[in-house]
Amino acid sequence: MTFSRFFHVVEEGGGGEEEEERLLAAERQEPFVVENMTATEANNRKGSGDVGVEIPDTAHQISSDSWFQVAFVLTTGINSAYVLGYSGTVMVPLGWIGGVVGLIIATAISLYANSLVAKLHEFGGRRHIRYRDLAGFIYGRKAYHLTWGLQYVNLFMINCGFIILAGAALKAVYVLFRDDHVIKLPHCIAIAGLICAVFAIGIPHLSALGTWLAVSTILSLIYIVVAIVLSVRDGVKAPPRDYEIQGSSLSKLFTITGAAANLVFAFNTGMLPEIQATVRQPVVKNMMKALYFQFTAGVLPMYAVTFIGYWAYGSSTSTYLLNSVNGPLWVKALANVSAILQSVISLHIFASPTYEYMDTKFGVKGNPLALKNLTFRIMARGGYIAVSTLVSALLPFLGDFMSLTGAVSTFPLTFILANHMYYKAMDNKLNPMQKLWHWLNVVFFSLMSLAAAIAAVRLIALDSKNFHVFADL
Repeated sequence: MTFSRFFHVVEEGGGGEEEEERLLAAERQEPFVVENMTATEANNRKGSGDVGVEIPDTAHQISSDSWFQVAFVLTTGINSAYVLGYSGTVMVPLGWIGGVVGLIIATAISLYANSLVAKLHEFGGRRHIRYRDLAGFIYGRKAYHLTWGLQYVNLFMINCGFIILAGAALKAVYVLFRDDHVIKLPHCIAIAGLICAVFAIGIPHLSALGTWLAVSTILSLIYIVVAIVLSVRDGVKAPPRDYEIQGSSLSKLFTITGAAANLVFAFNTGMLPEIQATVRQPVVKNMMKALYFQFTAGVLPMYAVTFIGYWAYGSSTSTYLLNSVNGPLWVKALANVSAILQSVISLHIFASPTYEYMDTKFGVKGNPLALKNLTFRIMARGGYIAVSTLVSALLPFLGDFMSLTGAVSTFPLTFILANHMYYKAMDNKLNPMQKLWHWLNVVFFSLMSLAAAIAAVRLIALDSKNFHVFADL
């Protein structure tokens, strides 16, 4: 098994006009015929084993990975450096009962919602290897563009979070050795953004990541193990902690609502069809195996670091757990450096759909080191990272970013769309109670999305007022 096989990308891709024709064909329930098949498309069709299922053209290699490899990718995703924030952003606002019960419920409903999307992967006799393709096939062109917008907003805010995480980790390393406050969080975020930009420019596409994905896994293990061990050490020595939810009744209401968005953010990427495209046939059965692994064994490291961190520090737990732990300087520095590097790699993965779109749109082909292609990556990817870094430095409130991302994009993509798409696709096969169940889910999660968005905007407004923009948190 090789990590480079996940999201193998070549530099050919379908254009926007071809996609429009595909969507029109889907609306008419007609097959779409690709007249000029590239070598990658031919290999995808030859190696996938699909019989009677249309496989769209793609710049990604599909149907190449085992279910276990895909499960490993999903599990690595939910154990990114974001797990270092859940003790403070989930457990502190919700407390023991709300946090534990909430995480368990979020695990169950996330598995259910993702399974609905996974089961639609071959709906209508074709592979839906992009989220927007699936929405466009079911609803039409307007939904295609709306879903695309939601997905890229989701990925943009996730990537802003990674830059904030990398900046916070870099500042944590600095204060371990210097206490002069010369370098502040905005400076660290800017440095982190520069590192991300250099990495994005140097790695032309996901297939070029190669062993970096294996390195990412090792880095995740380092900071999770260090955070758990040092938290246990502190918790055993510490006096009784305060686990009460802080604030007034109104404040608690908003923070609890925002934390609910953090719960769903923890388990969902908004990229499930793109990930499912890499799994071998039978794609639905194998993807379900991967999801079951992700939401059972895969969540255990996240559960462990989240619960142990909160147990050790109570309501005073930082939104970045490594700021709370005590231990040898070199151990804490190692964990923070691991978090920095893992965040850089993770950002590149989550930004890759944007990079691929830009490369395809502007016809970037050939040698990635050619002056034209290198200049384009510097301008396009450098610009994307620059905007992300600016937003991150302006509002470096990680918990608020997670809440806002969960509210405006994760809720709609993962729960609202998933239930309604399944209802619409399987309408003739559902009994009245099943139809009612899916509509209840649509209404409930729509209300949750609205409430969480209001709570997240309020939190960002309050934090901006208390800490001002470019805050040194």
